[in-house]
Amino acid sequence: MVRDALSKGTIYLLLFLGGVLMLLPFLWMLSTSLKTPNQVAVLPPVWVPVPPHWENYAEALRMAPFGRYFVNSVIVTTLSTLGELLTTVLAAYAFARIRFWGREVLFSLLLGTMMVPGEVLLVPNYLTLTRLGWIDTYAALIVPWTASVFAIFLYRQHLLSVPKELGYAARVDGAGDFRFLWEILVPITRPALVTIALLKAIGSWNAFLWPLIVTNSREMRTLPVGLTAFTTEAGTAYELLMAASAFVIVPMVVLFLLFQRHIVEGISRAGIKG
Repeated sequence: MVRDALSKGTIYLLLFLGGVLMLLPFLWMLSTSLKTPNQVAVLPPVWVPVPPHWENYAEALRMAPFGRYFVNSVIVTTLSTLGELLTTVLAAYAFARIRFWGREVLFSLLLGTMMVPGEVLLVPNYLTLTRLGWIDTYAALIVPWTASVFAIFLYRQHLLSVPKELGYAARVDGAGDFRFLWEILVPITRPALVTIALLKAIGSWNAFLWPLIVTNSREMRTLPVGLTAFTTEAGTAYELLMAASAFVIVPMVVLFLLFQRHIVEGISRAGIKG
């Protein structure tokens, strides 16, 4: 009993320390956002600025059109997430439930593309969008990210966990592939779809490199790219940068905390095959 109590106590202590360690960057961001420029660089560092300078948040919003950036981020995140859900459901169903020649080979090739670093594709993708005339448009920010190999793999694993007898029963009742997919499979695999949607939303909201490359005007920038407004040749206004970063990060942190159970549940079930 004593050994079990010590073992559990050690585990809880390590988890607590790990949680505190992960929270430190967020606490430092909030602390820095309330400092003066002189307090940012002082040593030893000040964790609790007195008095807190809440006006940094108002000043950060005045330095760049964050209202426009916020609207762009919402549009890009929403449409790219919906697009990925649609392509994921259709592709995963084909690989999991429809038998056709070369299915396994094609799926293996699809998985093989995950080994290609995304940086390698930046130049060819940019050239393609240039020829299409999509640079500095919503299409460039949304269309290339409406499909995900990882999402297809994850949802395919969930579809494989559904008993095949359910499909046989649906066909006996006269249901075709589309009806079986949308009315039966999608509702019972909702945790997987929620997981895919949340992971996509977080990734799209925080994307920086691709929006930076394919946008030229301030009107098309998203929130992460807008943070570059606080870095100039004269230096970086860290207190304003951290204040603006809070606007960018907090919505996704709240979203993750609210739905983290669905993310864990969806990923943990991906390896179960019926």
